[in-house]
Formats: sequence, structure tokens, C-alpha cells
Amino acid sequence: MSGSAIFMMIVGILIIWGGLAASIANAVAKSRNR
Repeated sequence: MSGSAIFMMIVGILIIWGGLAASIANAVAKSRNR
């Protein structure tokens, strides 16, 4: 694999996990407000 392909894979994984972490944190914050 070329370096750019590996870089894009890492960026994609970070975006996916970042979205999951953000949605979990958002759900926790909403439940605490209640």
C-alpha cells in the first residue's frame, strides 16, 4: 500500500471513531441534564 492510502485509512478511522465518541458524549450529557 502507498503512504497516501494508509494515511486516508487512518483519517477515515479517526473520523468514524470521533463521530461515535461525540454521539456517546452527547447522549451522556443529555441524560445528565434530565
